Amino acid sequence: MLVVKTERVPWRGLRITGLVLLGAASAALLAAALARDQMVRHRRDLFSDHPLRRLAALGYLRSHPNVDNVLLLRDYLSWEQRPMLRKRAAVVLDGMERQLTESRAVEGS
Repeated sequence: MLVVKTERVPWRGLRITGLVLLGAASAALLAAALARDQMVRHRRDLFSDHPLRRLAALGYLRSHPNVDNVLLLRDYLSWEQRPMLRKRAAVVLDGMERQLTESRAVEGS
């Protein structure tokens, strides 16, 4: 019977942990880059020639309330010609303004 003795490699656990952490950090950086790309793309699509892209951009902006998006939606409302999209943008803008006002009221208390 042949007995094979294995040697313990020092620092092996640390090396594996380091690789796992490096992989997690890389994945987080990739996710952040993709999220930023999506934000830029949706903001650009708000003024697209395609109405469906504009509608999708409004849906995306609705879930990202901030002052910059309020200003962007105000510009969009003065630019948009289609009544349905103007109405949708007005609803999104109203909800966004209300949400930002409420959050500032909570911060001030």
